[in-house]
Amino acid sequence: MQLVRLASITPDDAGCQPLLLEQLEGAGFDGEYLRFGDVSNLWVRRGQVAPLFVFAGHTDVVPTGGNEKWGHPPFAGDIVGDMLHGRGAADMKGSLAAMVTACQRFVKQYPQHRGSIALLITSDEEGPAKDGTVRVLETLSDRNVRIDWCVVGEPTSQHRLGDTIKNGRRGSLNGTLVVRGIQGHVAYPHLADNPIHRTANIVAALEKQHWDDGNAYFPPTTFQVSNIQSGTGATNVIPSETKVMFNFRFSPGSSVESLKSRMKTLCQASHADYTIDWSLSGLPYQTAEGELVGAVIAAVESVTNHQPNLSTDGGTSDGRFIAPTGAQVIELGPINRTIHQIDEQVDLHDLDLLSAIYEKILIRLLS
Repeated sequence: MQLVRLASITPDDAGCQPLLLEQLEGAGFDGEYLRFGDVSNLWVRRGQVAPLFVFAGHTDVVPTGGNEKWGHPPFAGDIVGDMLHGRGAADMKGSLAAMVTACQRFVKQYPQHRGSIALLITSDEEGPAKDGTVRVLETLSDRNVRIDWCVVGEPTSQHRLGDTIKNGRRGSLNGTLVVRGIQGHVAYPHLADNPIHRTANIVAALEKQHWDDGNAYFPPTTFQVSNIQSGTGATNVIPSETKVMFNFRFSPGSSVESLKSRMKTLCQASHADYTIDWSLSGLPYQTAEGELVGAVIAAVESVTNHQPNLSTDGGTSDGRFIAPTGAQVIELGPINRTIHQIDEQVDLHDLDLLSAIYEKILIRLLS
């Protein structure tokens, strides 16, 4: 509740990380703030030997979308029945609270646990993600710190707590396509070149493409347009330029270069004057069944009495930065039904169960 009451709209931490550190220091954790630009990062660790288990998460939240639209003020932290209401309740301040309480109980029960426990917390996950987790990992690499296992607290559950865990994610490739034409009067189209028409043909061709079949662990690659901008605002003017923002969520069946090459071929077929500006958000990754996957599945089964499904669908997370370091990475968190929505909320009973799951994961790996 205290975390939800802090208006930590990305990249503002708004005091969340000091609150977390205060709770962990009493359990023998040492904290270090790593600030890059406007982004606050917190690295908290107990122990100095391998293996290293890390909880990863973020304190920043997306904007509210208009406070007046909420049934409960987005940063009031109202509790109605068993539900905690507020921006970030599910994504992912509830998970942060569950991580902290799990660590506190585990350390009390196993004060001489093997290995080390750490938390990597950023305020730059919902934003550009340039000065958050990725910068902390660079710092840790310079210190020769190697993460063995990592649980990211993203809200992965769909219908009941723990029904889905992410053992990987698709890659994410963004792009901005600019198609240039010749401005003119709509009554004299032969004297102009309408970039909207050419862009529409390109988008239609892209939408019809079958990019790959995915595989047993990844769904097929998808292409989606997120924004289109063009026109002067007048009804009688053919514009000179159209801008399209798009995204590929891609499986290992497609590479960055293959997607770029195929899109280039389709654009050239339209005979358009165009440019594409590319931005890679992350490559596909997957944690195979092993120590971490086994520990998480066993913990979920023990607490909820049902077996979770392994999945690689959905959006990106900071796991995409952690997995390439060689760490085993799993994402597990609350039900995601209301994340990024008006009236975001989380079940407090689910958070208690999530904390118990996190604790059992620690017990299986470090006791």
